[in-house]
Amino acid sequence: MKRRILLVVSILLVFVGLALLVAPRVSNQVGIQIAHSTIEDFKSLKSEATADEGTDEKPSEENTTNQNSQKNSSFVSHIDDETELTEEEYNGQTVKPNFTRLYMDSVIYNEALKQHQAELLINEQAYQKPSLNLSSYGIENNVYGYVSAPSIGMELPIYLGGNNNNMALGTAHMTYTSLPIGGESTNCVLSGHSGYIGRIFFDYLPNLNIGDEIVVENYWNTLTYQVTRKQINKSYESADCFITDGKDLLTLITCISDGHGGFDRFYVIAERS
Repeated sequence: MKRRILLVVSILLVFVGLALLVAPRVSNQVGIQIAHSTIEDFKSLKSEATADEGTDEKPSEENTTNQNSQKNSSFVSHIDDETELTEEEYNGQTVKPNFTRLYMDSVIYNEALKQHQAELLINEQAYQKPSLNLSSYGIENNVYGYVSAPSIGMELPIYLGGNNNNMALGTAHMTYTSLPIGGESTNCVLSGHSGYIGRIFFDYLPNLNIGDEIVVENYWNTLTYQVTRKQINKSYESADCFITDGKDLLTLITCISDGHGGFDRFYVIAERS
């Protein structure tokens, strides 16, 4: 009887061990498929909406900034409000994506950050809430675009809001950093998990080399950056998240072990010329 019990226990332990070995790989493949499917949905939505609007050109940034300069000082300050950030109310109805208005508001957002970022990006809670409510623009899945790094085989959707829910699905844009549309004096900061059980998202960031390309595609254009710097910062060292005057930057962040039971931050800084 004891032998039978030991045999059953042994068999169960073998199955548990196999499950622990296989489950992360299966989960990782599921995560990759979800990310790829989300990116394909993004491409399809972009293509359909562009065809409906009859143009593949984004609005003029200069005209957008000039027409809305009076809104810059107040736009960012309303992010923490429960009200919509846009002029139209949809009452939960499904609407066609309005890329023109989204781009205009994104430019206004980035312009306002140049003056107010220091007073807004003050702690980890600040960057978790989405910077814009994409459903108000007819985009229901909170995806603003995707980021890819061909040299390490990375391709991930970009969700707005640097919270764990978004980082479990792809990469997350940190609120109160520049939205990923490029431009002078911008720094878009994207965060992602590494060492996350069953998800390989930013695990291979350290394998990026100086000069490697990182590409961001949004609803209007494709932005190509080159890696200029890699470094490890403490969790409280956040200077690299802020805008550098005159530069068009993309910053990728993930957590790494500090060897003492805590976590440091691994930064990849890339620049668009």
